[in-house]
Amino acid sequence: MIKHIIGFMLLVVTAVASATDVAETDLRQISQQLVGAKLKALPAVVKQLEAGGESALPLLEAMLKGRLYIRKSDKLIVIAERQDDGDYALVDALSAESLEASPKKRLKKVKVNNRLRVQLREIIARVTLSSEDPKIRESAVRNMLNKMSDRNLALLTKAKDIETDKKVLAVIDLALAINDVNNTNSQALRLAALEVMDGSLEPIVFNTLSSLLARDDAGNNIEADAAVHAKAQKIYDRIQQKIDFYELLEQVFFGLSLGSVLLLIATGLAITFGVMGVINMAHGELIMIGAYTAYVVQLLMPNSLEYSILVAIPVAFLVAGAVGVIIERCVIRFLQGRPLETLLATFGISLILQQTVRSIFSPLNRQVSSPSWLSGSLELNPIFSLTYNRLYILLFALLVFFILQLVLKRTSLGLHVRAVSQNRDMAKAIGIRTEWVDAMTFGLGSGIAGIAGVALSQLTNVGPNLGQAYIIDSFMVVVFGGVGNLWGTLVGGFSLGVANKFLEPVTGAVLANIVVLVSIILFIQKRPRGLFPQKGRAAG
Repeated sequence: MIKHIIGFMLLVVTAVASATDVAETDLRQISQQLVGAKLKALPAVVKQLEAGGESALPLLEAMLKGRLYIRKSDKLIVIAERQDDGDYALVDALSAESLEASPKKRLKKVKVNNRLRVQLREIIARVTLSSEDPKIRESAVRNMLNKMSDRNLALLTKAKDIETDKKVLAVIDLALAINDVNNTNSQALRLAALEVMDGSLEPIVFNTLSSLLARDDAGNNIEADAAVHAKAQKIYDRIQQKIDFYELLEQVFFGLSLGSVLLLIATGLAITFGVMGVINMAHGELIMIGAYTAYVVQLLMPNSLEYSILVAIPVAFLVAGAVGVIIERCVIRFLQGRPLETLLATFGISLILQQTVRSIFSPLNRQVSSPSWLSGSLELNPIFSLTYNRLYILLFALLVFFILQLVLKRTSLGLHVRAVSQNRDMAKAIGIRTEWVDAMTFGLGSGIAGIAGVALSQLTNVGPNLGQAYIIDSFMVVVFGGVGNLWGTLVGGFSLGVANKFLEPVTGAVLANIVVLVSIILFIQKRPRGLFPQKGRAAG
């Protein structure tokens, strides 16, 4: 009995596998009809491909976008995309298997006309609306929002009867409501449709309401129905309030993201300036070194770009930190207590480092590729989204800040740094090696500058003048927050970042920087030691 059951199960599994193989084979055979087919024969072939369901989607979408080709050597249907070197990267249209790149002369494009494009869009809509993945179905409905043809209306009406996912169903209801507002004469239906649209932040909803509330040349309402017009006006006002709120949040987010960059840059400067009293004009070049380190690490890891940025962070810290220690041991230690000479010396070092980079990498800007997990954005609604690179940099800056706080509060190095910053002579008298503390402090500040360079490489191009664009801002953050106070640097960085982003739309980028600079000058007239001045012996 058991043997019969096992035999029956094996038979069923074999039959299912065979059926799957047959389906895949049939789809490939159908697609082969595209080879040599004339343009007028393609609609019939495309109609047969619809039976392949989601398996045929990549082929159909590539055909719609004009990226479907036939490889002349073996008549294989492929998806091709032009590369920088002129050749085409190839992917099997059905198996998604990557193939060897090919020059264009070895490929033949599958041509499409407007009639075929209409058919392809309808087929893709039907296939995606019947997908098992709710996200694909929702995406299909959203694509139809701006193209509410009679065919799409019929598809959505049919899909609504069988749809079970609440989010997809809500988008379908919204699409049907927009159609009712625009194409129905019944006041009751139009008012009910407006209720469905109430609170939606989809751009098509806002545009539809704007059209309803528009006026003609004589100043009269285009919408004749007073009840519909009044309802639309109330909904429009509520949506406008939401849009204004989310635009405000977006400005705050961009301000915080800029503030996080300023925090990373200024933290290292705050340590060296606060502990050693060194005005380090080469701080921007240490940031540049960190950015170029990220570029070099990426060159050394061409097959692991997804992880190169994670490797670049500690490497940049070590490289920039080592350069900082060398600068401190060779130059800064001999200028102790002479800030003007230190400023001139570090300015000279900055020019040397810039020219060294130009000699090694050339004056041209270099681009550091972002891994896929740093690309794209987190869309909270159609109006407000958070770009992943800025979001991760914000979180990373806060992480670095709190790790540095732990180092300064919980380690022997931190204890020695605080002792030297408060009273250098007394610290030396009780046996603390102040020269060693100076070197490690300068190296720590330089290493953090290197990390800031890695973060900046994800936001802008890497070049010899990268650090110069941020050195003034970093000094403003340190002075505004309070020299040597890390919490002041945190508050100062975020405050200046947010202030800049709110001023830029009104005054422009250059004038916004001028306004911020003048504001800080006026502020330090009242509070010369910044927002969070050091207290006790450290205040001296």
